[in-house]
Amino acid sequence: MDWAIFAQVIVNGILTGGLYSLIAVGLTLIFGVMRVINFMHGETLMIGSYLTYFLFTLAGIDPFLSLPLAIFALFFLGMAIQRFFINPVIDAPHFNQILLTFGLVLILQNLALILFTGNYISMTTAYSAIALKIGPIRLGLARLMGFVIAIALTILLSLALKKTEWGKSVRAVTQDREAAMLMGVNVDRVNIVAFGVGSAMGGAAGVVTSMVMYVFPLIGMLFILKAFAIVVLGGFGSIAGAVVGSLILGLTESLVTNYLPNGSGWAEGVSFLILIVILIIRPKGLFYAE
Repeated sequence: MDWAIFAQVIVNGILTGGLYSLIAVGLTLIFGVMRVINFMHGETLMIGSYLTYFLFTLAGIDPFLSLPLAIFALFFLGMAIQRFFINPVIDAPHFNQILLTFGLVLILQNLALILFTGNYISMTTAYSAIALKIGPIRLGLARLMGFVIAIALTILLSLALKKTEWGKSVRAVTQDREAAMLMGVNVDRVNIVAFGVGSAMGGAAGVVTSMVMYVFPLIGMLFILKAFAIVVLGGFGSIAGAVVGSLILGLTESLVTNYLPNGSGWAEGVSFLILIVILIIRPKGLFYAE
């Protein structure tokens, strides 16, 4: 075995897992607080990707500088969607929630197709082709910076959940909604802010995605399927589980792509096979939050 290549494969898998964690953490936050199965979450990534692309091509704003803009835009968009679309079905059966959020997916996807066509688009920045070399390992600067963003935002969210009054309210609602209401927690406000924060994480994932791959109207569907797999693997409602699940998926895809014949075609299939095996052993996921 060529250990230099193996090390490169592992690093690539970790960097990919960092991108996955951004969207998975937002998804698991929304489910943990509201118990809503949100298929529309992938479209926050799509919107964030297009927003970053047009800020760069039309206004000359670097993708990293557009990150705060994307986060704020998706935060307020998420709150609006929660207030007018999600809130009416928050206590409805999960099937109703799935139908509503999937309907929003179709609306946003087709709107994007009308506005932007189905063409694949990409950005080329001054650092797109720059790679750092550490021994035998090469790190694309854009991918590395995207990974740093993912880790930083995940840490900030974890600290906010542990250290702030809002975070304490979120944890209270996650553990027992009725008891939280009796203790004076404004559950409606917690829900709307949590949905906004989750959507903002999806928007941040869109910023990172736009720098390392093509952008197109259906990109959200590609990532939401992986995000659900990650969240189920880690345990619904667990931030730590979402991060660990993201790394497992990223590493698995990287190893399969490089070491199996026709690996790129098998990568996602093998990843979901591992998911099935783990869920047979631990049906509630690795870090299920009670």
